[in-house]
Amino acid sequence: MRILCVGDVVGNPGRHVAQRVLPDYLVREQVDFVIANGENAAGGSGLTPKVAEKLFAVGIDVLTNGDHCFRRHEILDLLARDPRVFRPGNFPRETPGRGAAIVESRGGVPVGIVNVLGRVFLPPIDDPFREADRSVSSLAAKAKVIVVDFHAEATSEKVAMGWFLDGRVSAVVGTHTHVQTADERVLPKGTGYITDLGMTGPYDSVIGRDKEKVIRRFWTHIPVKYEVAEGDPRLCGALLEVDPATGRCSTISRVRLPADGMRPS
Repeated sequence: MRILCVGDVVGNPGRHVAQRVLPDYLVREQVDFVIANGENAAGGSGLTPKVAEKLFAVGIDVLTNGDHCFRRHEILDLLARDPRVFRPGNFPRETPGRGAAIVESRGGVPVGIVNVLGRVFLPPIDDPFREADRSVSSLAAKAKVIVVDFHAEATSEKVAMGWFLDGRVSAVVGTHTHVQTADERVLPKGTGYITDLGMTGPYDSVIGRDKEKVIRRFWTHIPVKYEVAEGDPRLCGALLEVDPATGRCSTISRVRLPADGMRPS
């Protein structure tokens, strides 16, 4: 089966490029299942029910989250009622929502989803490695195909997670930095890995924000309100080939699609 993992969707530009290019791409590439990180989809920070429905309407099957998960209070109801929306599983147990579950693909294949949050250079949180270990162990009896979205800042933490779960999951894909990495590979025991899927949003920017305001902040050290940029929107992520019988990944390739649907030069 073919699984598309979409990097952090950022604001209106990210949603619009997904609406424009994703439906045709899914048909052309015969994609069976789509996972996207939606923690920045509503105005550049957070996720709301209305925005989630727009993303589901263009072919996304599940939405994961990260450190900005609870920036919009509307997500509390969404997490409680919609099994397609996940939050990092290593938030406290009392936090609404879930970080791991099984969702069926369009072809009826059970796909295990695990969402965990890193803690290097991020606010204190429970151990993502122990949470991933528990979640994967719980899902393994019910699904051969398991994909982990590790939303983390540090490259070393993400690489370590890939090796930690090699052979136990179909893929470990990193999100959060909004910068796509060029280290996609299949690890020795059959787990597809990439440190960061990149951003689905405006690339004429500083990781999705108006570049002039970000530069001004670095130049003057005076706080400014960052706004979502608009130029050069692209959908970025990775496409995986996974054997549904074994859960092993055979190939992983980066995806970079601009708004006109043509591959960037």
